[in-house]
Amino acid sequence: MLTLGDFASIGECMVELAPTGDGLFRQGFAGDTLNTAWYVRGLTRQGTRKVRYVSAIGTDALSESMLSFLSDAGIDTRSIIRLDDRTVGLYLITLVGAERSFTYWRNNSAARRLASDVERLKVGLDGAGTAYLSGITLAILEPEDRLRLLSVLAAFRSGGGEVIFDPNIRSRLWSDRETMARVTTEGYKVASIALPTFPDEADLYGDHTLSDTADRIAALGVREVVVKNGPEPALLRLAGEPDISAPALTEVKPIDTTGAGDSFNGGYIAARLAGRSPEEAVHLGHAVAARVIRHRGALAPFEAFADLSVF
Repeated sequence: MLTLGDFASIGECMVELAPTGDGLFRQGFAGDTLNTAWYVRGLTRQGTRKVRYVSAIGTDALSESMLSFLSDAGIDTRSIIRLDDRTVGLYLITLVGAERSFTYWRNNSAARRLASDVERLKVGLDGAGTAYLSGITLAILEPEDRLRLLSVLAAFRSGGGEVIFDPNIRSRLWSDRETMARVTTEGYKVASIALPTFPDEADLYGDHTLSDTADRIAALGVREVVVKNGPEPALLRLAGEPDISAPALTEVKPIDTTGAGDSFNGGYIAARLAGRSPEEAVHLGHAVAARVIRHRGALAPFEAFADLSVF
């Protein structure tokens, strides 16, 4: 079971434009760390444990709509900073079959400054037991803000908190591969739990097998590693225990794979917060992802997976 306290997800929520057919798009709100917070919230009975989002937004109408959307979903927004001179980012989904690609507009995103004030960042995590971030969170920050965030998270872990890291490697967000590899490794060093994706890790670090990925990450001090591999079995590595291979659900016809990994993470984290074993958590992660890829966009409605609730 993870440390008691709120679950705090750190990162960027964006406006999502998802295709609905005939050249039309539906506006929503999403972003990798928000998606995971959404699924943790949907799998957690209201009042059992707070799910909070740590970010920054503007003060414009679109930012206000985003804030209302998060609040209406039961996500605590008190750790979201408001910046007068910024707004929220936007991305558009392009689908080829069920596979997706993204086009982004985020240069003036307020979330790029979520770690500019270290004291406000510490307040944002106050009372949380588990903090979650991704490689995208690190990639969008200025180098000095990135260092602030990693330092705060290292202290958070040293103080008894859990830090969960999904590297979610997106090369277009980084200036070069060397920086991307170095900063991703720094992210692993502050984490107690890691949720990497094998093809990304293999491309960046040259891993040949899922075990190679788990070996490298565990050597950095991460005690619990889940190496995701799309529709193929995931590998679970726990310190001092034999590896476990956890097959995904195979009889699933995807409509849209947007948010698949984020929803797996949400299922895994919700199960661990509820005291389930890591192996049970992997199976719940697969089950949640299997539901999500049968819906369009990153966020499936809570009722689509309500029967999987862990509380």
